[in-house]
Amino acid sequence: MSDLKIYNTLAREKQPFSPIEPGKVRMYVCGMTVYDYCHLGHGRVMVVFDMVQRWLRQSGFEVTYVRNITDIDDKIIKRAVENGETISQLTGRFIQAMDEDAAALGVQKPDHEPRATAFVPQMLALIKKLEANGLAYQAGDGDVNYSVRDFAGYGKLSGKSLDDLRAGERVDVNTGKRDPLDFVLWKAAKQSEPEEVKWASQWGQGRPGWHIECSAMAGELLGEQFDIHGGGQDLQFPHHENEIAQSEGAHGHQFVNYWMHNGFVRIDNEKMSKSLGNFFTIRDVLKKYDPEVVRFFILRAHYRSPLNYADTNLDDAKHALTRLYTALKEVSADDLPLDWQEVHAQRVAEAMNDDFNTPMAISALFDLANEVNKGKLPALARQLKGLAGALGLLQRVPEDFLKGRAMAGADIVVNGIAEAALSEQDILLKIQARQAAKVARDFTAADRIRNELSAAGILLEDRPGGQTEWRRA
Repeated sequence: MSDLKIYNTLAREKQPFSPIEPGKVRMYVCGMTVYDYCHLGHGRVMVVFDMVQRWLRQSGFEVTYVRNITDIDDKIIKRAVENGETISQLTGRFIQAMDEDAAALGVQKPDHEPRATAFVPQMLALIKKLEANGLAYQAGDGDVNYSVRDFAGYGKLSGKSLDDLRAGERVDVNTGKRDPLDFVLWKAAKQSEPEEVKWASQWGQGRPGWHIECSAMAGELLGEQFDIHGGGQDLQFPHHENEIAQSEGAHGHQFVNYWMHNGFVRIDNEKMSKSLGNFFTIRDVLKKYDPEVVRFFILRAHYRSPLNYADTNLDDAKHALTRLYTALKEVSADDLPLDWQEVHAQRVAEAMNDDFNTPMAISALFDLANEVNKGKLPALARQLKGLAGALGLLQRVPEDFLKGRAMAGADIVVNGIAEAALSEQDILLKIQARQAAKVARDFTAADRIRNELSAAGILLEDRPGGQTEWRRA
């Protein structure tokens, strides 16, 4: 895997990937704050880093993949209080929903999925070390803060200088802080807050700040220094910048070797955000589109590029994925191992080793699908299915995808099948009626039935021998 190059946000360039321990990769990705349903931006993070860990494993690495769950946070407390339920009831419900969304998108479970509330002792130990190193102090309001100006490397990930940050007033002024840029490590308990969000500490009752959670969980599960840290572009500053300050300030050496950030999701070319009211939950999207279409749509763009959500783009992704599945429907793949010396396999490997260039890899899959259509060779079909499988694609029975059947094991309504006007039984009855009309030479009736099915999104294909096949448009 000496060929793999990763764009390192910290270095601002692609760099050859060299793991700390040969043959092994330790990777941490910032996961969800579980107070609501996951939106498409969360879906992109899950799919992108699922793709990354799949390719690393495919390449022979032993991977330890950690994706955390933030289950204590201001928004979580506020929502639970509004709902009149406990924190654990709220977070438990949305963790289950997140797991269902991830499974629908073909996202494999991480090796570890730590919840912040289970790592408070590790967070307290890290804060204590920062205080001993002169980087943390308790303010008059009881909060323990990080002293940003006492950490020499602050700003190296985001490229922001302290003076620029101060001018931009990116951090709310808090009279308890020595400097407006300082951020909270431990929040003093408020009398109005539920008891379940109060932990005992040497600084009094309170709860952890968001940034310290990831430093503590990553350090506990992957060590003081590890290979890859990922997340959305929006986390680069301040969250990841603060993680570096905390972890390197505590341990005195580099925290992460390669930082990866996926690009924003945009809605009709505007950044998706709750404040603008232009965001879609994964569940919203899966009511209209098969989850594999959504996964394909995400992977069709390079992970660092903006991803523009629009129905026309999803429709195009659906048609493109249909072309790939149609090639596999026509030719059964043989059961031999994937041949990585074959020309299309080499193209996929070259693309993926170039900073996980999935658009180029998918382009090679389309060229291979054309060869399958021309040659009808089981060996080529095997290559197509196997190479797509490295991206988590094309692993269903082709007919199931083409007929719009929900993916096996999906726990949420997908592809709008539950709301579809025509069931498979309805479709088959109409096809039988059309065949009967053709036998009776009532071609007007036969055409009317075809048009009715077409209007309902059902496409027919008459095959030699009188057989009619169908798929959902």
